[in-house]
Order: sequence, then structure tokens, then C-alpha cells
Amino acid sequence: MKGNLHRHFVSILMTLGLLYGQPLYSVEQKVVMVVTAAFVSERGMDVYKELADYLGKKTGYQTSIVSGTSYEVADLLLKKGHIQVGFVCGLPYTENLEKGIYRLLVMPTMQSQTGNYPDARGYADIPGKYYSYTIVRKDSAINGWAELKGKSYTYSDKNSNSGYNMPRYKLLQMGYTRWDDYFSRIVVSGSHEESIKLVANGSVTASSVDSLVLDYDRSIGDKAALNVRIIEHLFDGGAGIPPIVISNRAPKGMFEKLQTALLAMHQDTEGRKILNKALIDKFLPPDDKNYNEVRKYKNEAHKRGFIDHDG
Repeated sequence: MKGNLHRHFVSILMTLGLLYGQPLYSVEQKVVMVVTAAFVSERGMDVYKELADYLGKKTGYQTSIVSGTSYEVADLLLKKGHIQVGFVCGLPYTENLEKGIYRLLVMPTMQSQTGNYPDARGYADIPGKYYSYTIVRKDSAINGWAELKGKSYTYSDKNSNSGYNMPRYKLLQMGYTRWDDYFSRIVVSGSHEESIKLVANGSVTASSVDSLVLDYDRSIGDKAALNVRIIEHLFDGGAGIPPIVISNRAPKGMFEKLQTALLAMHQDTEGRKILNKALIDKFLPPDDKNYNEVRKYKNEAHKRGFIDHDG
């Protein structure tokens, strides 16, 4: 690691008490959770804190949340077992499962949302799935991908399934193997929230963002989220929702305790309140096949020689 990534890694280690000394806690008793992909937006970090506190009460573990890390740093900390649980994107999940870094703990399934906004389908027919929403400014005359040729575009991160992997597959479907062959200008935003802002304020024409993030920001009245319009859902049937994973180096018994608490959360009064804030119906048992579409989109891009953006 070099530059900013190295400095960020060192900062996180210091926060966890893992640099220049022993951890500040017993790993057997503590659950540190990292958020790199979300079923709520950055504005909803308090929901994760409530979820962590809830799990602490139900399991007896001392729980805490770490956010603001890059995908790379989070993966490294999960690999080493310094962080035990991750809220991750489906694309890194499929890659890191193969590397033996972590395994699937549970998957959220979302409340329907059908009818809340006329441009959003909802999730009633796709439990355990979500969409990549392609968005434009609310007052834009554009109504589909065919009209985006030669326009400006922003994506969040190349490690994002909804922000990069799924729209990349859309370009393949349209016969393109380079971003620059379709869009006049491409901006790397760094987050779905920032992509939404760039579209809403007119800095770029369009983006494809995590449907869960836009849904949540609309639900809390975020001005940027309310100033964009969905022109396409990628794709029919959705794709595997950002899961919760557990490090393969987590202490023995942690998987079972956490999974039991999460799977029963919707049946508990306090748990139900937290889930409602996150627009979640309940958590589902792990099913790796749920992420086969994510693998398909990535593998097809590699098979057909898609040239990735260098941002």
C-alpha cells in the first residue's frame, strides 16, 4: 500500500488499538463491524450504531462500528481478523469469498417501497435483491440509456456492483467495450451519495447508483435525492443485495451467535424498530447463489475484453 491508502490503513489500526501495542480489547469478546457498502446511505450511520448496540445486547459481545474505510483497507482488516464483521458490496463479496477472506453471514431483504415514488419499482418480487438505478436530474428530458450517448457520467468506485459492475454490463449489452466510447466525460465520485449530488446539481448528466442508498435518502427528505429521477432499473430481477459477512478468522462461536440474533431480529420489538429505520423487512439465511448475477456481469466483461476506466 502506498500514499493515502497506507496512511488510511495506519489510521484505522491506531483507532482499533492494533498498532504499536496490543489490541484495546479481547478479540474473543469484541465485534468490530466495518461499513463499505450499505443498506442505508452515509446519512444513516446512526442506524448501524443502533444495530451494533442491539447485537451487543443479544449476544453479550462488545460491539462497535468503523466507517469511512476504502474497500481495500476493509478487506485487509477482515482478512487479518482485526475486524470481524463487514457490511460489504456484492462484487467484493464474490471475489473475497473465493480468496477465503470471509463468508456470508446473512442477507437483508428490503421492505417493498412499491408506490412510494412513481419511478421506483420496489422489491416485493425480488427478496434478497436490489437494483442499480440509472438516474438523471429530475427536470431532464432524458428517459433512457439510448439518450445518454455523448453525455457526461459519474460512477462511485470500480469495486461497486451497482455503481460500476452493472452499468458496465449495460454497456456490453449495447455493444460497447469502453466507457469513453459512449460517454463524453466520466467522473469518479467516490460514493453513491456524491454521485447523486453531482447529478442533482447538474455537474454531470447521469449516474447509476445503489437503489438502497437512493431509497433511504429519499425517505429522509434529502434534497439531492429528491431532485433526481430514475430512468432505468438495472436489471430485471435485480442482483444480490449487499450482504453482511464475517471474517474467517473470527473467534469460534461468533458466527452462530450473530446469525441467530440477526435472523430473529424482525420478531423482536426493538429489532423491528431498527429494521424499519433501515427500510429492511428482515434478514435471510446465507445463499451464495444469490450473487450469481454479480459474477455473471463481471465475468462477461472480462470474457468480452471490456477496457475498464482508468479513474
